[in-house]
Amino acid sequence: MSHPDHEIDSNLSHNPHFEQILSKALNGPSRRTILRGGLGLAGLAMLPGCATITAAEPSAPANALGFASLDKSLLDDVVLPPGYRYTVLHATGDSLDAGLAAYSNTGAETDDWSRRIGDHHDAIEIFFIDPQGRYSQTDTGRALLVVNHESSADAHFMHPKGQTSNGVTGKKFTQFGDWDLGVRPELEVIKEINHHGVSVVEVVRGPEGWTMKTDSPLNRRITAQTPARIAGPRAHIQDIRAQMVTRWETAGSMARGTLNNCGHGKTPWGTYLTCEENWAFYFQMSAGGAALPPKEMAARRRYGLASAAPAANQTRAISQGWHTVSATDDRFARWNLAALGANAERDFRNEANTFGYNVEIDPLQPASTPAKRVSMGRLAHESATCSLPKAGQPLAFYMGCDSRNEYIYKFVTAAVWDPKDTGGGIVVGDKYLNEGKLYVARFDADGRGQWIELTIQDPRIANYSAFKFENQGEVYLYTRHAADAVGATKMDRPEWAAVNPKNGEVYVTLTNNTAANRTPGRVDAANPRAYTDVDGKKGSGNPNGHIIRFREDGDVASATAFRWDIFLFGAEEDAGDANLSGLTARNSFSSPDGLWFSPTTGICWLQTDDGAMTDETHCMMLAALPGQVGDGSKVRVNNRMVVNGVEQSGTQETFVGATLGEARLRRFLIGPKGCEITGVTEAPGGRALFVNIQHPGEESKSLTDLQSQWPGNKGYGRPGRPRSATIVITRNDGGVIGA
Repeated sequence: MSHPDHEIDSNLSHNPHFEQILSKALNGPSRRTILRGGLGLAGLAMLPGCATITAAEPSAPANALGFASLDKSLLDDVVLPPGYRYTVLHATGDSLDAGLAAYSNTGAETDDWSRRIGDHHDAIEIFFIDPQGRYSQTDTGRALLVVNHESSADAHFMHPKGQTSNGVTGKKFTQFGDWDLGVRPELEVIKEINHHGVSVVEVVRGPEGWTMKTDSPLNRRITAQTPARIAGPRAHIQDIRAQMVTRWETAGSMARGTLNNCGHGKTPWGTYLTCEENWAFYFQMSAGGAALPPKEMAARRRYGLASAAPAANQTRAISQGWHTVSATDDRFARWNLAALGANAERDFRNEANTFGYNVEIDPLQPASTPAKRVSMGRLAHESATCSLPKAGQPLAFYMGCDSRNEYIYKFVTAAVWDPKDTGGGIVVGDKYLNEGKLYVARFDADGRGQWIELTIQDPRIANYSAFKFENQGEVYLYTRHAADAVGATKMDRPEWAAVNPKNGEVYVTLTNNTAANRTPGRVDAANPRAYTDVDGKKGSGNPNGHIIRFREDGDVASATAFRWDIFLFGAEEDAGDANLSGLTARNSFSSPDGLWFSPTTGICWLQTDDGAMTDETHCMMLAALPGQVGDGSKVRVNNRMVVNGVEQSGTQETFVGATLGEARLRRFLIGPKGCEITGVTEAPGGRALFVNIQHPGEESKSLTDLQSQWPGNKGYGRPGRPRSATIVITRNDGGVIGA
């Protein structure tokens, strides 16, 4: 979810933004970024900031949210509405075993971090355990909490003086991946490798609420070194494994570890899908390797991978420098993609092919081997959200590819759902996730959409000139190229997906986009805005993002067509005509990212990963009461922005859901300085909400000039450096959250 400012858009395909489909009437110059128009939005006025809600506030409608919306906050703390409180469940570096020393918060640890909570807490899910130790769908007071760990952007906090290169410490206090070239120390790199992945911890509910159970035999870390099985369709698995051959595994049937774990999914049979997102930035190439074939070069460029060694005079590169520790120790050499050996069995040129998947983990079976589900495609995976299970029908898993201008996908199982498989674990995963069909979405200008199957039987894929597909296995491995070939719709950085439990509609966050991709001449119905950030903090394009939603035809997961509209547009409340959803000072937001529906209340919880509003308020979590696709209207957006010193303008029609207002969209949580809010789940009944606070203090200038000191400044652990953490939110009166 967190992205470096130097993120490179690797989708250079000519797939349309629908500017070739709709003719755009050009308007004259205006200082406004977007002129709102069209039936249904004409009456939306820009509302001024409101005073704090008091007990004298008029009663809200029956369908309103049951808490006072928060004012903006720049405090270095988690802020909640009156009547709510939070406790920290665990934070970066906490030990899973009583025999391991408590986290020093000074970087002094000399263990390898494989039995500590990872860093950059991200997606989260809860799995209840019945008295016999089996998976339970009901609250038993005992559970496993599974948490993803995304990035190593803050790895400087894990070492005494920051990261080290060529013997010099503290050289990297910048965003993820912008690394000084040079040899790195082994212990630092081992720590960084192992604080990625997933933490599985047992939690129990007692008189003081939910707490982590240290020394539980179920406590487990899956790291970037944990062996994982390569799993895929029987007819194509050998073609797939042939391109995963490395010096470590010459058969290509196993891989090591999972990396940059961001979004997630929970399966109906009781397992966890962790999504490998921005894995490409961890790899680099050294000099001296053989030249890569043109096809391999095209594949690497499309996934943002290193395709050449740094130039002789280059001093910085996009990498963590893990490969510099040793050329002979496979733990480190694997991050070097150079073709140094006589063939792929002698080096790690194929190592990156083993990343970019949804990885299935069985939380209740600590000895089980995770499985990389190749049939679901190789992407910068951000989510793997399952459709509402219906007995006798296939399941669909909805997935975003988290980069700007990438696509929305779904995987439809060949097997139909059998409720008897509930609790069956990862063995059942082979039944549902190895065989099926992979689709990519096209959003049409008339409010309809199509799911296009990615199959080599499609002549557009079989004859694609930019990348020559040899077999269906390559379609799974080079999914982005296949989606380019069939003309999928480029989206504004697709991230989390969530399914409304009331009606099965699917919501997807589109976090933002830049002026390089969104101008008045490069918008479309599903990505309709091109404007300038109101205070210039994030420039132009679509800096505040939006949320799209769709309903499958016939309400069946296997449908190949759907109807869509835009649920919400992010905006600052004073953004003028760019504020298409009529947001106010009490519910304005920017860069939607995390997304989840409460099965108890039906609330849609929305989380942000923002940089455009952070001068006014930190990242946040909002609660929304959703309607349904089609409850709004068709509108016309008039776009204006300056591109390369020239003002451009144009119009775009789109479909917007009903305006929610403050009764149905309220700010519930604001995080500490520099953080992202990401990941949310609840204990059944909705009386405890688990939320992740990621990378507080991300913009710290040095170890002595910290942007944040949370949670140590609020009494959790040793004070000093900031730490990512999982918190538990409850109501003081024990009631249901948000109701």
